[in-house]
Amino acid sequence: AETPQEQFQLIGAGRRNLIINGDMKISQRGTSFTGVTHGTYTLDRWELNEDSAAEFTITQSSETPDGFGSSIKLDVTTADTSVGSAEYVVFEQRIEGYNTQSFGSGTSNAKPHTVSFWVRSNVTGTYICELKYDTGGYEASQAYTIDAADTWEYKVLVFPPQTLSAPANDNSAELRVSFWLLAGSNYTGGGTLSTQWTTTDNVRAVGQTNLVASTSNEIYFTGVQLELGKVATPFEHRSYGEELAACQRYFQTYLSGQSNASFCVLSTWSTNNLYGGATYPTMRASPTHTFSGEYAVLSGGTVATYTGGSEFYANEITNNTVELRADKASGHNFTVGGSGWVRANNTSTYWTLDAEL
Repeated sequence: AETPQEQFQLIGAGRRNLIINGDMKISQRGTSFTGVTHGTYTLDRWELNEDSAAEFTITQSSETPDGFGSSIKLDVTTADTSVGSAEYVVFEQRIEGYNTQSFGSGTSNAKPHTVSFWVRSNVTGTYICELKYDTGGYEASQAYTIDAADTWEYKVLVFPPQTLSAPANDNSAELRVSFWLLAGSNYTGGGTLSTQWTTTDNVRAVGQTNLVASTSNEIYFTGVQLELGKVATPFEHRSYGEELAACQRYFQTYLSGQSNASFCVLSTWSTNNLYGGATYPTMRASPTHTFSGEYAVLSGGTVATYTGGSEFYANEITNNTVELRADKASGHNFTVGGSGWVRANNTSTYWTLDAEL
């Protein structure tokens, strides 16, 4: 049984669920993604990683169990029926070190981890959920079964305390929650699935069903929760605003689909350049800025079009500020000491900031 202190931690005030966007309601990048392969983020905080020929269409779906508004659907569009020994497909979220400290991992007082979630697929069988600590490389797995096709099922998996290696207390990726969809013999050939913490790869996904064996196959997830202790509590529903703010620590997008949307004001530093700045909610680290499409700059009584990323771009970047620069476009007159107003020129213009783990 849980101690009184553990019970208080489980039901007390504050955030219980370490997973961000576990109910799949935030999707800043869009709601449908085709040709998805390795290293692709789709719905916020969720990434597909693979070494496989498989490809997916991934969508934000309204197909849900009671009590949820969204799920994520992974639909196989390119199958992989000839599975090589090193092949794998995992759908996962990485958690930064700052958010893992409550487990006490790497100490004699380490606590269990409980993962709970809703899942639905047309492919019944055994599936694997894995936790992995990047520091030390220790991983533990638990099997679950999809018992009935095309039916939402609730799963609870309890992982033992991890006493072997302490995660870094910083903003790096320290803990991964991974749902296996395909596993080659390098991950299944060890005979018995390791439910204890290990660094042995060939026991990580023993028994895993090959979901990607047919383009008829699909799987849905929602209500994913990772919490302290060995008792699964009801899913922690957070407000849309709170969940969005948590996601924006890792990814932000502006201007998308908003023709003529106002952006910022730049000052003319010289007859060839405009400079200015912008601030944004503090991110995990200094982000990668991507400017796409066209930006209209109104200055000196003229309007000129600037190409994002080459003529209009980020200059100096921190985790919450950026210096912006526009280089003189043909036919545009700059007056030193003047200013220029920047706006999106069409609906294909966007600005993204990426500080994902």
